[in-house]
Amino acid sequence: MNLFQDLAERGLINQMSSPRLAEQIDHDRLALYVGFDPTADSLHLGNLLGLMMLRRFQLAGHRPILVAGGGTGMIGDPSGRSTERTLLDGDTLTHNTQAIRGQLERFIDFSGASAGVVVDNRVWLEQLNLIDYLRDYGKHFSLSTMLAKESVKTRLGSEGISYTEFSYMVLQSIDFLELNRRFGCTLQLGGSDQWGNITAGIDLIRRVTQREAYGLTWPLITRADGTKFGKSVGGAIWLDPRRTSPYQLFQFLVRSDDAMVISYLKQFTLVPLEEIQELKKSFERHPERRDPHQRLAFELVTLVHGKDEAERARRASRSLFVGELESLEPDLLEEALGEAPTLVVARAEFQDGIDLVELAARTPLFRSKSELRRTLTQGGLYVNGLAQQESCPITETMLIDRRFLVLRRGKKDYCLIRCDD
Repeated sequence: MNLFQDLAERGLINQMSSPRLAEQIDHDRLALYVGFDPTADSLHLGNLLGLMMLRRFQLAGHRPILVAGGGTGMIGDPSGRSTERTLLDGDTLTHNTQAIRGQLERFIDFSGASAGVVVDNRVWLEQLNLIDYLRDYGKHFSLSTMLAKESVKTRLGSEGISYTEFSYMVLQSIDFLELNRRFGCTLQLGGSDQWGNITAGIDLIRRVTQREAYGLTWPLITRADGTKFGKSVGGAIWLDPRRTSPYQLFQFLVRSDDAMVISYLKQFTLVPLEEIQELKKSFERHPERRDPHQRLAFELVTLVHGKDEAERARRASRSLFVGELESLEPDLLEEALGEAPTLVVARAEFQDGIDLVELAARTPLFRSKSELRRTLTQGGLYVNGLAQQESCPITETMLIDRRFLVLRRGKKDYCLIRCDD
């Protein structure tokens, strides 16, 4: 299967600037780019599709260019927003750009005939002065055309748009032109909300160089309820393990909407379409196994953090599912029980020995001591994975890593006891 057909069958083509692009994708060697604005010191899961698109093109023999938008990031892209962005200072943008550069470099091969390139558009945008900006670039932009772009129209219909963000389109177009001059870049990829900016860049290249350039967008990726994929209750799902751990990323993905998981597998992974079809059939036969969800989580955590971390996260996830968390390493155990209730107990109490019934009664696992005792005599109360049938003293020697004790009722109801010095 050729690249264009593969992209189409995976649902990754939303808009194309020319029907000729399909033939170029499959028969020419293109230089193409995707931009990533450093609004934070980590990329998030929503950025992953752009990285995967570049990876797909590179595997097909094209040359990927990753643009860290240190310059455009100082302005703020109005696309997809109803309010003005908070402007970041130069030091913050420099820090963010350096941080995400390392993340960008993990996804692309920087050797061989199709070696990738990472550039910061601040290099050329900071060299512009106002007169050159207006004479060399501003004259090529029609105000009526800019006002007709969807990202601008949307803002004009709400709280309005500042000239600063209004000019973002021009700066992104300059990026495309500059990359065309430096690297022969003729294709820009982006999400569907970038269509107006992409076509503005195509037009600028045509006006200045009389050469043709192209644009391709992928559709907005959402969850079943229409919210953006890559968002959780706590905010964005980050690619930096200090912000979102491999286990947290795995759990977010393994909980993907049933209605969307096959689409996510097609769009975010390199898993062959034939295998994805088999996973779909497996899910229809055995939905309780959640095979597509498990595969999605393992593939993406491997991609972002490496196979070892993916294996570790998968082991923790399976342990949580079958009720065998106590065998995990202390740090992974604590993370896996992050959503379970926690009870803090002074170390002195463990040194003296705490009666199991008295300790368990402090947790939210039981509504009454009678319920607790009944569960205990039936063998349904576990201490660090071991079933108990009568009360016993809980001492410091029973603590995992001298810090934790795990109480479990039945298979899946946990409480983490944390020792406080």
